Amino acid sequence: MVYYLRNMKGFFFFLFGIFLGSWISWPGITSPENWKCFIKIINDSKQNKLSLKAALSITPKFLLKSDSMDYFSKLRIVSDACFR
Repeated sequence: MVYYLRNMKGFFFFLFGIFLGSWISWPGITSPENWKCFIKIINDSKQNKLSLKAALSITPKFLLKSDSMDYFSKLRIVSDACFR
C-alpha cells in the first residue's frame, strides 16, 4: 500500500509540473474563451482556412522552413495565438 501511495504522489507531482509549466508558458490556458479560440482555429484549419490571429503569430523564419512543419510546431503556433 505504501508503494502505491508513493507512486501516486510522484504521478500527481508530475502532472502538477506539466500544468504549472504550461501555465507559465501560456497564462491564458485556464480561460474557457481561449480554449474556444483554440478549437476554432483547429476546426478552421481542417477546412484549409487560416485565421488572421494564427497567421500573425507565425515568424518569417518558420515560413522559410515550412517543409519541416511537424505536429508539435503546429500545436505551438496555435497555442501561442490563443493562450498568450
